[in-house]
Amino acid sequence: MTGSAGSRLPRLDRATAEIRNAVRALLAEAPACPPDHPAVAAPAPQHGQEPAPRPAPEFVLAVSGGADSMALAAACAHLGTRPDPGPSLRSGAGTAVGTRPDLAQNSAPAAPAPRFHAVVVDHGLQDGSAATAAAVVERLTGLGLSAESVRVAVDPAHCGIEAAARTARYTALERIRATRGAAAILTGHTRDDQAETVLLGLLRGSGARSLAGMRSRSGYLWRPLLDVTRAQTRASCAASGIPVWEDPMNADPRFARVRARTRVLPVLEAELGPGAARALARTAALLAADSDALEAQAAAARPAHTSGPEVHASAAGLPQAVRTRVLRDWLREHAGTAQEVGAHHVEAVDDLLTGRRRGAVSVPGAAEVRRTAGGGLIFTLLGLPAPTGSGIR
Repeated sequence: MTGSAGSRLPRLDRATAEIRNAVRALLAEAPACPPDHPAVAAPAPQHGQEPAPRPAPEFVLAVSGGADSMALAAACAHLGTRPDPGPSLRSGAGTAVGTRPDLAQNSAPAAPAPRFHAVVVDHGLQDGSAATAAAVVERLTGLGLSAESVRVAVDPAHCGIEAAARTARYTALERIRATRGAAAILTGHTRDDQAETVLLGLLRGSGARSLAGMRSRSGYLWRPLLDVTRAQTRASCAASGIPVWEDPMNADPRFARVRARTRVLPVLEAELGPGAARALARTAALLAADSDALEAQAAAARPAHTSGPEVHASAAGLPQAVRTRVLRDWLREHAGTAQEVGAHHVEAVDDLLTGRRRGAVSVPGAAEVRRTAGGGLIFTLLGLPAPTGSGIR
């Protein structure tokens, strides 16, 4: 492609081009603006008036300062200055790496450019973290993005420092997203992160839901770079001259994810051949479809087989994969969070329902599950009498 004066535009490096295309593809699924945006409820135009254009969606970017999130931020900064070129060029059809598809001509009307607001979460876990967050905000504003840092309190007393930091981070990000009416939160998780997630799930003996890994869209949490590698984000930042910050926790071998990243996956690649990370990510994608189907069946079955703190005897006749999901969701509603209710709780309660176990099963929330005289189950808090007519035995 040439400019108006006949000069060739600078060639775009492959990594940056692929990152921009990945972000553009996922953002194309966003509505023109979120459902709770004031423009959606605006009054209809009067006769003869043109309808007011709906504003472009806004996205909150979760940025740590590392290569993954900085590459995402740079791609968003670029896309935020240009309208969507339309479906044919959005997919990259008819363009070659190194060209500028966003500047090409297209007959389809262009959608307004998306808007972005970057958020740097300061967990306060290292000396000088506030200064580090401020430096990252400065780099983001240098890219042309609006940006802020937010300090959070991390309490690792009950779930470990990694889990506590993640909970505090996403709570802060969701609060900002909701306040701004943004369509979604974008994170820089890559294919390598996906591979680590699946590998750790395998080693824990997790089920299909965990082995399906991270989804590109989970409610308001979107991950546009799941088909992009960490090597690509580093290459993009290097080609664009973007400084990155290396979080010391990402090199701390106390954490299982770090050991999987720095020790286990490299051995798999060396001993079994290249492509281990890609294969693990592909496994996640294949399992995701199966898991989604089973989750939908369980959600549809639950109303007919549970009632408040009771599980009906009829639930024993459900296929095991559906039944255990019904029991898992029932337990989480009454006993505690997803982190508190584990697979061993679900397995024990399933054994009780199907007659492979007798007595009571202790579950989180200072409670227990017992079998009723009719062959069902009932959830009771310890120290409280069983509900009248429950027939607990």
